[in-house]
Amino acid sequence: MGREVLLYWPNIIGYIRIGLVLTAYAAFKRPTTFIPLYTISIALDGVDGWLARRLGQTSRFGAWLDVVVDNLSRGMLWSLLFEWGWLVPAVEWCVFVCNHNARGAEWKSSFTTSPCLVRAIMANGFRTPLGTWVIGGIHCLPLWLYGYRWGLLSHPWIQILGTLVLVVGRLLGFLVEIWCIWTHVKYLTEDETEEKTR
Repeated sequence: MGREVLLYWPNIIGYIRIGLVLTAYAAFKRPTTFIPLYTISIALDGVDGWLARRLGQTSRFGAWLDVVVDNLSRGMLWSLLFEWGWLVPAVEWCVFVCNHNARGAEWKSSFTTSPCLVRAIMANGFRTPLGTWVIGGIHCLPLWLYGYRWGLLSHPWIQILGTLVLVVGRLLGFLVEIWCIWTHVKYLTEDETEEKTR
């Protein structure tokens, strides 16, 4: 496996997602264009992993690219929505560095010694009801808030209930992110202590 991994079908989907996100960015003030582009990018996020497993085209590069595109798309939207929006992708990029540095491409399956809630969320690569709720909060909350900002969520109860469900999912994701950062800091400091005692 060399550079041909760059042309694996799941990675080509990743490149398409980058194009969709950049086009959505340019269309931010036109919801009828932005929402379909951004939504297709989110939907393709589920397709690339499935296709990689189906075609036997899983790779470290593909795992890395998938998270980069996810963080790029959500970071763009959070930053456009709120002045403080950069904080959310800042945490996500920090977690990306922690997970891919210490855990590599198999980061989703490396939580066996984590607290019960973290294990439950990460179980089966997020493919559980709780994991799906968290991923829904992570991916869909910024899009939901975009719709709210543009007045696309008409009924007040839909606005409140949808926001509440997605915010709780995102906060659960934030707990896992804080855990990842904390375990990485512990890893770095324990490694440092071991090196100095030698």
